[in-house]
Amino acid sequence: MDDSALPFIVLAVVFLLLAAMLCALGVRRFVLRRTLGTVDASISLSSGAWRMGVCRYQDAELEWFDLLSLSPLPKRRFTRSALVLRGRRKPTEAERPKVQADVVIVELTHQGTEVRFAMDFRAYAGLSSWLEAGPVIGVGTWR
Repeated sequence: MDDSALPFIVLAVVFLLLAAMLCALGVRRFVLRRTLGTVDASISLSSGAWRMGVCRYQDAELEWFDLLSLSPLPKRRFTRSALVLRGRRKPTEAERPKVQADVVIVELTHQGTEVRFAMDFRAYAGLSSWLEAGPVIGVGTWR
């Protein structure tokens, strides 16, 4: 083999690795979305940057998975009893290019930290129902 084939081989390997990573991201998203209680939702914490991902409802937690990660573990976990729904609104002009079309911005607080989710209205209705139907915290008291 001569030296002129080396750049082609390197480019082919890089292309194959990139294709494999994209396939792995697609399979991961497919597996996450197959699970009951998952919705597409972008997140913005107090930093203000929006990240695309998938939320999954658990019994006592709301888990958020980063869309551009291969990790099987959630990037963020929010305790159900510590989440407070503050309301919903339409995206501002500055937020429109950063979030999906036809979403509402859901404003929450979790242990004193502001959390915003961008999700469609049906997902918002599910989230608010999940929060309202929270488990009993103490004897004779609701969340």
